[in-house]
Amino acid sequence: MKQRKERLNSLIREELAKIIIKELEFPNALVTITEVETSNDFEIAIVNFSVIPFEKSEEVLKELNAKHNYLYHLLRKKIRINMLPNIRFKIDTGIAQAAKIEKILIEEENKHK
Repeated sequence: MKQRKERLNSLIREELAKIIIKELEFPNALVTITEVETSNDFEIAIVNFSVIPFEKSEEVLKELNAKHNYLYHLLRKKIRINMLPNIRFKIDTGIAQAAKIEKILIEEENKHK
């Protein structure tokens, strides 16, 4: 069952990324689906995404939530299984955190030169 869940996560990530690129526009922002985690009962799939620049993340989240039904409909056309999990979007802060840490390290390094 773990293998099935991993395959479904990967498939949702790939297909949803294609759909978002093709169907939605985010001016001055790069949106990337970073991870999909399906619940054990296969009812919900949490779709983590990152945005560059990070400041546009909330705006992108609002747009994705507003287009939720449309995106889900397109995803159902691509992934033909009986019970496709309901998708929920979540901002992935990992890249922003890494960038913040890198900036701090560079500033500290420059202080000591």
